[in-house]
Amino acid sequence: MSGSSRQQRNPYPGFFLKGDKMKVAVFSTKSYDREFLDQANRRFGHELVYFEPHLRRETALLAQGFPAVCVFVNDTLDAETLARLAEGGTRLIALRCAGFNNVDLPAADRLGFTVVRVPAYSPHAVAEHTVALLLAVDRQIHRAYNRVREGNFALEGLLGWDLHGQTVGIIGTGKIGRVVAKILNGFGCRLLAYDPYPDPECRALGVDYVPLESLFARSDIITLHCPLTPQTHHLIDDNALKQMKDGVVLINTSRGALVDTRAVIRHLKSGKIGHLALDVYEEEADLFFEDLSNQVIQDDVFARLLTFPNVLITAHQAFFTRNALENIAQTTLQNIADVEQGRPCPNLVTLEMVARG
Repeated sequence: MSGSSRQQRNPYPGFFLKGDKMKVAVFSTKSYDREFLDQANRRFGHELVYFEPHLRRETALLAQGFPAVCVFVNDTLDAETLARLAEGGTRLIALRCAGFNNVDLPAADRLGFTVVRVPAYSPHAVAEHTVALLLAVDRQIHRAYNRVREGNFALEGLLGWDLHGQTVGIIGTGKIGRVVAKILNGFGCRLLAYDPYPDPECRALGVDYVPLESLFARSDIITLHCPLTPQTHHLIDDNALKQMKDGVVLINTSRGALVDTRAVIRHLKSGKIGHLALDVYEEEADLFFEDLSNQVIQDDVFARLLTFPNVLITAHQAFFTRNALENIAQTTLQNIADVEQGRPCPNLVTLEMVARG
């Protein structure tokens, strides 16, 4: 087959078709990333080269000569980073996550990048972690654990409540929000939801779709399961918090910047927020996935969160199950293979996705 006919059949200009090996620079890697990617790659045969640093403008030179980069949630693909990648010959960005807010998509489009993602690796993993956080703050399990280890068996300060009969507001009823609704329906909760595109399965459960303002005002518990877009940035801000019930429980296992952390701190101090459970944080990039136990945390806002007894934080752990890591590796490498071999990829990220919000 001639080079010109190969190029004509390939919907991704700049990539090779079947028979060539894709060389991929994999950033932000830990031992578990390498384990699951290597295992899945036995089927695909890509050339994977692992880098521990995050991908950002300072480290983009590491990807020189790689047609593809594979990145995670805390890699920063802004316009300058993308320009440096393009100069080095990179044309494919393979996100091994669902979110794509860390990629400047207009710049990527201008520079001719193809961007792919993993839209659903395990909605059950994130949904179950969401409910685990809710149960932990409800029954004060994290505080009770520490007390018992210190020989303190007193119950004062550990009073919880029945989830049965509580009104839970679910913001975003995609794959994860839908599973959360099913689990909480089993607990006997009353379920409200806000989503521009109501889910038929949630409606069948009896979920009541309401305007956002009504969800804020009526919910005892609010949990976030929507993407981060310009429209949802700081969705939970000072104005939103003022509309909520006193003592509201707020849970975020979606994207950190959905929540205005400084506003949340003010409302924790006032008592408006009864409990806060986070698996994500808007400035997590220099914190999460790293062992900083021998260092002084320089983020004063995050450090302030840690002082509240009614705040529980896990470090972007909700996705972290064996099932999810297997699915992430499999889908990521399949996406790369689709692009490499010129097949339509179902997991493309486009500018239209951002416009839809």
